[in-house]
Amino acid sequence: MRILRRFIIGIVITALPILSWAAKSECVQCHEKVTPGIVKQYMEGAMAKNAHLDCSICHGADHKSMTDYKMAKMPTTETCKTCHQEKVEQYKKGKHNLAWFGMKSQVAWHSIPASIGKDGYRGCSGCHKMGEKGLVGAAQGNMGAISHDGGKEASEYRYGNAQCDACHTRHSFSKKEAQDPRACSNCHMGFDHPQYEMYTSSKHGIIWGIDGNKSDGRAPTCQKCHISNGDHEVVTSWGFLGLRIPTKENVLALIKVAPSLEKQLTSLAAALPSGHYVDVDDDPEWTFNRALILQAAGVIDANLQPTKRFVEIVAQGRAARGPDEFNTLRAKMKKTCNECHSKDYVNDFFKASDTTIKEVDAVYAKAIAAVQGLYKDGILAKPKGWEYGPDLLQYYYTKSGIEQDLYLIMLEHRQRTFQGAFHVSNDYMHWYGWAPTNETVTRILEEAKRMREEFEAKQKK
Repeated sequence: MRILRRFIIGIVITALPILSWAAKSECVQCHEKVTPGIVKQYMEGAMAKNAHLDCSICHGADHKSMTDYKMAKMPTTETCKTCHQEKVEQYKKGKHNLAWFGMKSQVAWHSIPASIGKDGYRGCSGCHKMGEKGLVGAAQGNMGAISHDGGKEASEYRYGNAQCDACHTRHSFSKKEAQDPRACSNCHMGFDHPQYEMYTSSKHGIIWGIDGNKSDGRAPTCQKCHISNGDHEVVTSWGFLGLRIPTKENVLALIKVAPSLEKQLTSLAAALPSGHYVDVDDDPEWTFNRALILQAAGVIDANLQPTKRFVEIVAQGRAARGPDEFNTLRAKMKKTCNECHSKDYVNDFFKASDTTIKEVDAVYAKAIAAVQGLYKDGILAKPKGWEYGPDLLQYYYTKSGIEQDLYLIMLEHRQRTFQGAFHVSNDYMHWYGWAPTNETVTRILEEAKRMREEFEAKQKK
């Protein structure tokens, strides 16, 4: 009798989604003809197994015919929050939620044709649409905490406002899919951030592949390290660009080796957080080298003072960390690594990777200083409409070949150097990162010398 009861209950539970959909046959009957793939995907997903969920939960009930399809609401994270409040709140605190805001903070993006960069979702926006639209920062005159426009910008886009579906894709919204490294590969690949290629070519990725692509296997996945225990905040200590905010102590220490800059450095230090970084802290030389990089990106000005870009990119867009956040995130990542590796091994690994950033910054700084010198001496003129020269954030819209090389180091070679180090991809780190960085810097220095000699020769005539 007990076995029969279980059998009957099993049939009822299995039939619930079918019964539920049968009661809503208007949606099913139409969409099985018009978009059968969507119906099939949804029916195969976990949401369809909940008898209380149907299309109207996400899309509303106003769309009823072939002609009023625009009455169907497009979901957002707020829609998902109804059932997944904790995960959405975690996501809102993280970098993925700032992806759209971060994209717009890059001056080059505003010169890209809309079909590629904006609503066409064919370029930067294709991945950065994962971020929330409508965040208001320094570019709009808001110099305080990041705020929201109340839905104004999002209303200009019918599609691309449902951030969760970047990983849990429509319409099955699979958790298993989002736990697979291949789910990350659509965005974390290619020119400036080939993390997926780095991962799959590392021993971690090779083991994951050989063992059958298991998310809970013996090798860590992207999600194991970056979405540890399902935490959707997804923030790393070094961040996307391998930059961190110099501390008050770092900057004041620089006065000893650059006393002529005492006034500027003292002023800068007053605006910075206090503390020290774990593993490899900033010494005066590194602080100066990174200051050159930040100058070339327009994040600090010629007098070493924070600019509007500093507020928008660093403070509001969280492109760099201060010591407290950096050290907390580093400890969290080490704890994950310690599940398989000894503490000494993990500490040595992170110190070596930090030092890799330090070394590549030293090489890169030479090239930046050379190009800055060309601008200072009038050999290169600041293009009309530009606020800074050189300006790394102009990307491929820079006006000279030497600056094109400077931008390539920042977004391609330097990125691969430090990301390859942290992802244990030795070939990427060395031959795709460190080697071309040095090659390109040599070309820049030679070109700067040639341009200077040519300029001086003209001046003598």
